[in-house]
Amino acid sequence: MKIPKLKKIESVKKYHGISIEDDYAWVDQPDILEVLKDPDKLSKDVIKYIEENNSLTEDYFKDVKNLQKKLFNEIKSKIKLDDTSLKFKDKKYYYWSKTETKGNYGKNIRQLIDGSKPEEIYFDGDLEKKKCGSKYFGLGGISVSNCDRYMAYSLDLKGSEYYTIYLRDLDLNKNEKDIIENTSGSITWSLDSKSFFYSKLDKFHRPRQIYKHQIGTQINTDELIFEEKDETFTVGISLSSDEKFFIISTSDHITTEEYFFPANASSIKPVLFQKREKDVRYSVDSWKEYFYIQTNKDARDYKILRCKINDINKLEEFIPSKKETVIGGLEFLDNFIIRSEKSDAILKLFVRNIKNNQEEEIKISNEAIGCPGISLMQKDRNTSKIRVGWESMATPSKVYEYDILTREKKLVKEREIPSGHDPDKYIIERIKAKSHDGRMVPISLVRLKNSKLDGKSKIVLYSYGAYKNDILPSFSASRFCLVDRGITYAIAHVRGGGELGDIWHQEGKKKLKKNTFLDYIACANHLIDKKYTYKGGVCFLGGSAGGLTGGSVANMAPELFFSMLLLVPFVDTMTTMLNEKLPLTPAEWELWGNPIKSKEYFEYILSYSPYNNLHKTNYPAMFVSSSIFDNRVLYSEPVKYIAKLRDVKNDNNIQLLKCKIEAAGHGGMSGRDNAITELAEEYSFILKTAKILD
Repeated sequence: MKIPKLKKIESVKKYHGISIEDDYAWVDQPDILEVLKDPDKLSKDVIKYIEENNSLTEDYFKDVKNLQKKLFNEIKSKIKLDDTSLKFKDKKYYYWSKTETKGNYGKNIRQLIDGSKPEEIYFDGDLEKKKCGSKYFGLGGISVSNCDRYMAYSLDLKGSEYYTIYLRDLDLNKNEKDIIENTSGSITWSLDSKSFFYSKLDKFHRPRQIYKHQIGTQINTDELIFEEKDETFTVGISLSSDEKFFIISTSDHITTEEYFFPANASSIKPVLFQKREKDVRYSVDSWKEYFYIQTNKDARDYKILRCKINDINKLEEFIPSKKETVIGGLEFLDNFIIRSEKSDAILKLFVRNIKNNQEEEIKISNEAIGCPGISLMQKDRNTSKIRVGWESMATPSKVYEYDILTREKKLVKEREIPSGHDPDKYIIERIKAKSHDGRMVPISLVRLKNSKLDGKSKIVLYSYGAYKNDILPSFSASRFCLVDRGITYAIAHVRGGGELGDIWHQEGKKKLKKNTFLDYIACANHLIDKKYTYKGGVCFLGGSAGGLTGGSVANMAPELFFSMLLLVPFVDTMTTMLNEKLPLTPAEWELWGNPIKSKEYFEYILSYSPYNNLHKTNYPAMFVSSSIFDNRVLYSEPVKYIAKLRDVKNDNNIQLLKCKIEAAGHGGMSGRDNAITELAEEYSFILKTAKILD
């Protein structure tokens, strides 16, 4: 196979007296935000290189096309294509959704509670996509007005996350002339259903303004109700649980500031709840004459405070902080408060009786490791019934109707695997690996019960490790395409994520970012030591910021892997953090550090940025994906990465780049079949490089 070559243009840039040589710096186009809107502005040389790489990738997969078809059918056979969600009882209507065998997108349905009229499909994803005539169909949100007559919805038809809001009169089944472009996609209705709120994107693709749009009026007359001046902060708006207040939240990754105003106010004057304080995050909700505040001030893993609505400065502790326990948010019923807490990466649910202030845990399953959840059944909070759910890495989700008073639970929905699934065939384990500094890193895994720990098996070790995101030990039917072929599937809960609370996140960011990579390597080595696999038997799987983890460990310990999947990977960290005009960069300095202002951060990022640290060694086989419409991780990062990797590597392994030129977003192409096709291709790469081809 002829390996594509990208032209080189000598480039040397100096920062803090340090020179960076980058022969592919020309790939970073200064008008990148224009390219996201119009791909014709992309460099012809880059397009040619991408097309050549896509052809190379297509050639590589020619001998496993039958396997891909088999995997596609396997994955699809594990999905109940014609599925219906549980109904939510609103004021006048039941609302629910469903998917169908032939369609790729869902349908939103409602029916009058009294049953006097037949059910109606008020939003049909497949029909709407057909009307748009676009290949990509990204749905930002669907929101029905409180009077049930109007529906506002937002669409992104390229994948670059510029959402356009449309308005439809459901009684007439006709779209209005109200069309709002360049929004974040979120829609929040006013209580009188005469207007709604939305966030406008600025020239750098950041939502920093909230507008109120009055139905039937010109967009240029929309009222600006809030504007954030700090370019590192972004804004959003929501309605409180008791629908008495709208809450405006403005935040970066570590600091929050919130405002509120009465939901029935004719003149909007947002009131500051608590002035922003660096590294303090809080959120406000209201219920029964109280504001409830979840905050990390003097409580790294949060506590709950409350105050009377008319006296916001007099705060009292409602739920105290606990050592090494993350205190979650609250869900309100008239007589009960439901909340979550998490310790040792295990989530638990609790319910509190408001009348006697007693609290107890809601036990859903006897499995030790899994994912519990709760949801409300109806708009009216005067009830003792909720829905509780459970799933694990081996057990498909089950949803129960749960009565808080009697503790009775009734199974109302169970995820069906049409091709069959027996949880008893598998073992779920939670083990821990000792990292370089003594920290114990959790690993969640699922494998065949009859698999032997003889150090001969392959393992897929997934990881993310950023943004305080929890990677939950949840169920994924498609994973069993690998597990049933003898591959263990594991998750390394590395630092940088939030599985073990705020300190776990803090120890994996800024000047401690390398802990993320060292944790992953420790997890891989522990799995090797315990005979789950062997050196060279690991496949790395991760995307976006998880791709940064993969790119870094590839430089640090390439001998551990037989292959790696770096999906839309954040691998040119330094270049991105030096470009303050990119959509996400200013806000992300709180995670990685600001290399523009700080020489210390510049040197630290430079020491681990995957692109800058590629060197002459043997790298494993790789599959790297991207999209020219992705505004979160620009196409230039994987393009430059794969070009430089091929320049410096010593091995003869295949390293592939697949960059989508057709409309696609950070999460890939839209539509169920497209998602399955992409997954089948990724799995075929794992299996081909693992030499498992049946």
